[in-house]
Amino acid sequence: MTKKTLTPIILAGIFFLMLGLSFAAVPLYDLFCRVTGFGGTTQNAENKEIPKIVINQDYKIRFDTNSNGALDWKFYPEKNTIKLRPGEVHTVKFFVENESNQPTSGSATFNVSPSPFGVYLNKIGCFCFEKQTLNPGQKRNFVLTFFLDPKVVDDNKTNNISDVTLSFTFFSSDYYKKKDSA
Repeated sequence: MTKKTLTPIILAGIFFLMLGLSFAAVPLYDLFCRVTGFGGTTQNAENKEIPKIVINQDYKIRFDTNSNGALDWKFYPEKNTIKLRPGEVHTVKFFVENESNQPTSGSATFNVSPSPFGVYLNKIGCFCFEKQTLNPGQKRNFVLTFFLDPKVVDDNKTNNISDVTLSFTFFSSDYYKKKDSA
């Protein structure tokens, strides 16, 4: 093959490689975040056993709750802070009320700060990332069940931190509204 025919073949190959990588970027980034806890991404405890030991070290867990401006929901935890020991399973109630005069749907996102804690915070049950629909004035309770992995005390990035914030934000689900009416 001559240089003249080889160059377009190489360029086409690079183009298709880059195209393939662009489609793979989102799932690969999601996998990276779940494995490393990057950016405060939490873990799901589905494939993990609940710890059999509880470490005698207290962590103050603070709950930050809010709803996006497009969603007229009152959203708050049963308690603003709790004390949690690694290995201990905790259940926290959250209260939500639709203060608008029409049915609305929302979905909550969830994050941990400082972000190195994300890899050690394991959700057993959570209302996050699921469509929730409330009628006008309707009140509902949601539950978060979670534990902090005992390995958190062995990590150099987390062993000197004792104050953790779990942040929840409800966003309007216009996507669901369009899908439900179709």
